[in-house]
Amino acid sequence: MALAVGTVAPDFTTIDDEGNTVSLSDYKGKVVVLYFYPKDDTPGCTKEAQSFRDNYQQYQDKDMVVFGVSMDDQASHKAFKEKYGLPFQLLVDKDGTLTKAYDVEGGGYSKRVTYIIDAEGKISYVDEKVKTDTHAQDILGVAG
Repeated sequence: MALAVGTVAPDFTTIDDEGNTVSLSDYKGKVVVLYFYPKDDTPGCTKEAQSFRDNYQQYQDKDMVVFGVSMDDQASHKAFKEKYGLPFQLLVDKDGTLTKAYDVEGGGYSKRVTYIIDAEGKISYVDEKVKTDTHAQDILGVAG
């Protein structure tokens, strides 16, 4: 069961596809879309990532941050990002720390769940029924 709306989002520090350190606390004051997905470069995950890519400007226009998270390593994330021209950061969760903290552990991979974290650091929306083709638009629709 995913974390509930109203819960304070667990803080984390990890690295992204480029090896940069990323902490959720660095984004306080911004709306963060944290989307968990099972595996880089698989059909559903690719559609979902492309959905965010194709709608990324709208997220930027709303001053929203998008992070993709899976249990793949940095090299896998980097290759996936380059292959599909993804403009947002992919966060490395090789040991499953984020996956467990956000309660989306699926038996060695992250379940497909998206959280919207508000400017105060609380979860304002949870999507556990992701439609990969339209996911980015669906999230924009609820994020205001």
